[in-house]
Amino acid sequence: MRIHSKDFQVGSGKRFDLKKWPTIVKPYCKTKKQYQELLEKHIAELSALQQLHYASNRYALLLIFQGMDSAGKDGAIRHVMSGVNPEGCDVFSFKQPSAEELEHDFLWRTTCRLPERGRIGIFNRSYYEEVLIVRVHPEILRNQHLPEAFRDEKSIWKDRYRSIVDLERHLYYNGTRIVKIFLNLSYEEQRKRFLARIDEPDKNWKVSPSDNHERKYWKHYMKAYEDCLQATSTHHAPWYAVPADNKENARLIVSRIVLDALKDLKMAYPKTSEKRRQELQAIRKELAQEK
Repeated sequence: MRIHSKDFQVGSGKRFDLKKWPTIVKPYCKTKKQYQELLEKHIAELSALQQLHYASNRYALLLIFQGMDSAGKDGAIRHVMSGVNPEGCDVFSFKQPSAEELEHDFLWRTTCRLPERGRIGIFNRSYYEEVLIVRVHPEILRNQHLPEAFRDEKSIWKDRYRSIVDLERHLYYNGTRIVKIFLNLSYEEQRKRFLARIDEPDKNWKVSPSDNHERKYWKHYMKAYEDCLQATSTHHAPWYAVPADNKENARLIVSRIVLDALKDLKMAYPKTSEKRRQELQAIRKELAQEK
């Protein structure tokens, strides 16, 4: 069964109802072997496209991963990007802002980490945390040293959506392509994954009391995600809501989305000029004479 990335793309300017989006779809592979073979095929294609992307040096690609705890962000990045040359890729995980970061606007710390042309940048969480976790816990705003006039909860989220869309539009017209992936996990599947982490000693380090505490705000988070995706999924920086209850399926879908994003870029290896060919032939002659 063919994977179509467009099936998971959130429409620009359209009403987005998260309840109508699946957290699981029919498996694309019947066996573990088929899954491994298809994923390896995607990884090989991605590796070749990344080499072309690096050589052409015309675009930057930014991949943003968002999702609830245990949605599979780390695993998707690790598996899908396993064939990418580390020299052409940077991964950043954004946790709680530092004291220095809080002294700047909410986009500052991520803007500093944007990828250069020819490179792939991956954000594990991102500036979108500022309209997700901060919206669910508005008390965080008090630590951001904002003027009181700009802390109005009736307008601040729309203002931040506008800032995000403006930034992404600016980046688009300066050669950065942005792909945003929301790993859509169900409440029940998160519970199962938390239990599995507790039952597996090697994964105990992933569990903290705050993880379970945040489950109490699940409906608030879903509302925040719903409003965020609706307001910020655009033609130049689309969101993809990927069913995440099945990790293997999710990784195949993510790899397809990334592949399609790279294929849509107009990339080509640099053409060799006549002067350059003469230079290369001179180098070749020198090397041949070393025998």
